[in-house]
Amino acid sequence: MFRRLLILAVLFLSLLIISACQNTGDEASVYGNGGTTLTLWHIQTGNSEEVINNAVARFEEKHEGVNVEVIKQENDPYKTKLSVAMGGGTPPDVFHSWGGGWLENFVNAGQVRELTDEIDTSNYLDAALSPLVFDDKVYGAPLGIKIVPVWYNKDIFSEYGLREPETYEELLSIIDTLKSNDITPFALANQTKWPGAFYLMYFAERIGGQDLFYEAFNRKGRDFSDEAYVEAGTKIQELVEMGAFPEGVNGMNYDTGQSKQLIYSEKAAMEIQTDSYLDNIRSEAPEFEEKLGFFAFPSIDGGEGSSNHLVGGVSPTFSVSENSEHGELATELVKELTSIETATEYSDHGGGVSGVKGVEYTDPFVKELNVLLEEAEYLQTYYDQTLPPELATSHLDTTQALFGLSMTPEEAAKEVESKAKKILE
Repeated sequence: MFRRLLILAVLFLSLLIISACQNTGDEASVYGNGGTTLTLWHIQTGNSEEVINNAVARFEEKHEGVNVEVIKQENDPYKTKLSVAMGGGTPPDVFHSWGGGWLENFVNAGQVRELTDEIDTSNYLDAALSPLVFDDKVYGAPLGIKIVPVWYNKDIFSEYGLREPETYEELLSIIDTLKSNDITPFALANQTKWPGAFYLMYFAERIGGQDLFYEAFNRKGRDFSDEAYVEAGTKIQELVEMGAFPEGVNGMNYDTGQSKQLIYSEKAAMEIQTDSYLDNIRSEAPEFEEKLGFFAFPSIDGGEGSSNHLVGGVSPTFSVSENSEHGELATELVKELTSIETATEYSDHGGGVSGVKGVEYTDPFVKELNVLLEEAEYLQTYYDQTLPPELATSHLDTTQALFGLSMTPEEAAKEVESKAKKILE
């Protein structure tokens, strides 16, 4: 009889515990201590990685019993690794992306959770959120945003009476003036191919407008052999032939500082680069900062694009895998990763602009960059971060060939389009 009473008592206590867990609103009780683990893949390094880890720590503190396994991936193989994980049905709960067509491929395959009604889109800059929106539905949230202005030496401009150009014709006039005074107009080190790609992207957008690239990428409307791409290649080669760049740009390495040394030594006056350029100067030649200025790539007469359309990248952004067993929790993690607290820390440590509204910038340069971004109506994401790897390689190879004058603009456009037909259709 005693044993029967003991068993009944144990069963009764168990039912009470289960009932308490089921009726509490505390998320930790629902998921249990250590019972839920989310995975996060990102590619941040240095101070930015610390920012991500701090955001995760805050999330875990707010969600007792929930753990986040943070996995920092290497940048170069990341795209392939995520594609394999997505295709194999084993993706992380939350993952880094750059938005644009690369993310859209996963969206079209039903592999990304829609967040339209789960996040407050008013928290983010339109230019930062736009690469994450497809068919008016939101599939991620942005933290950082990179833009590509034209950096220039203010002292050189002042010495020769030059002003920041608003049109491409004015920029050509600046190039002529600099050339006549034995100053290389644009520093460029294009061995790694991506620095020269900024020119192609800007020329193509200014000529063909903001829809050109995505029409070609989505195979709806114009393609990569469109006249706008041919004309973009023509303008690159016109600059090469008029001596706008140093000799042998395709053999010069940006990472070793070959183009920046031309800027520091005042042998060159301008360079088109991401806003990481500022951090490079502060670590390599801090005395040069007082001479540094920037402006948006100018408009082209008769073109469909605009000078308030920027080339850049929204990175990092974070999305939730559709296959996540804990989609709501994963979405909460995305909110923490892109919160005002995380964004402020990201900007203070990284020295760059955030895609989150309400960040108070204290750095004068970052303040100016932020104004440029807030006034932007469109952000063209980097081609090589948006296109499938094989097609991105073709884009970079042919663009480098344009700078080397080893391929005509027509040949370059035709080759990229031929590759696109094989890969995208």
